[in-house]
Amino acid sequence: MTNYQTEKAYVLQYFDAMENASCENLGQVQQSYLAEDYEFYGVYPFNKIDNLADVTANVWQPIYQSFKQLQRRQDVFMAGTSEINGETWVMSMGHFMGLFDADWLGIRATRKVVMLRYAEFNCVENGKITKTGLWLDIIGLMHQVGINPLPPQTGSSFVYPGPRHHNGLLFDQQDPAEAQKTMLVLNTMIDDLSKLNQTGNDRAGPEVMQKNWHDNMTWYGPAGIGATYTIPRYQEQHMYPFREGLTDKVFNGHVCRFAEGQFACFFGWPNLSNKSKGGFMGMPSGDVRADMRVVDVYYREGDKLLENWVLIDIPYWLKQQGVDILARTASILNPPLD
Repeated sequence: MTNYQTEKAYVLQYFDAMENASCENLGQVQQSYLAEDYEFYGVYPFNKIDNLADVTANVWQPIYQSFKQLQRRQDVFMAGTSEINGETWVMSMGHFMGLFDADWLGIRATRKVVMLRYAEFNCVENGKITKTGLWLDIIGLMHQVGINPLPPQTGSSFVYPGPRHHNGLLFDQQDPAEAQKTMLVLNTMIDDLSKLNQTGNDRAGPEVMQKNWHDNMTWYGPAGIGATYTIPRYQEQHMYPFREGLTDKVFNGHVCRFAEGQFACFFGWPNLSNKSKGGFMGMPSGDVRADMRVVDVYYREGDKLLENWVLIDIPYWLKQQGVDILARTASILNPPLD
């Protein structure tokens, strides 16, 4: 039985080295911890990168150039064996905090403190990080600096808190039996959603959710959708708009899915494919099948899910349908000067 303490310690060392790195030595730091055949899965505009030098140059160096005194402020830290393929993954979720001192992705700098929401998955094999999945809530950053690239949200986006009971940093070894309980609840919930997809029932009553969710559950969705609280408000403000606004929904599976203690997480590449029927996030209908890359992090209390943090690569989903909110924002609010 593995306890994941070695993998956790290695990733924490990597995080510490990254936090103390500079733009100039980022490449050396990453070469020390990441495998030569490293694979990177990122949100748009980064996407899939298979060359470590390109990850350093195209992802991390621009972040370090734009956000000074960067801190990683973790809310959940966990590890486990993926039930998809048996790989060992370490997941960190929280916010990068820094001073937004230089433009990033066409978003104009404010010189003020910002919180960039993230979820990062690192696969550890043979003493090296071989794969990373990094989700950043870019629209959430836009909201913080006064940019609203989408129509009004059904939920509410803000700087989201960590777990209600402040117990998400699993630095110590956890009871494997607790992870088994968590996975059972999670997979039961996933099966129930799959059945809804198969039956086409887009307006299921609260009894469907009450099987696996606390009545006072909290769903922390991506900016553009927002967070919602309690089963009735979740159904009103996200579940029904999502299910009724999207059609031809297909579940594509996950890259990794695991639990530790009372927490579970997964990401897919992509998780879902669908078409817009119209109305979801205030967007029009279309006949383009678009992929959704999604991260979910769950907190179980007792035999039900209490909290769920979700990141969706919404800019990528929109770009497949002809709307590039990054390019549009830059051209309107931060155009190049002749």
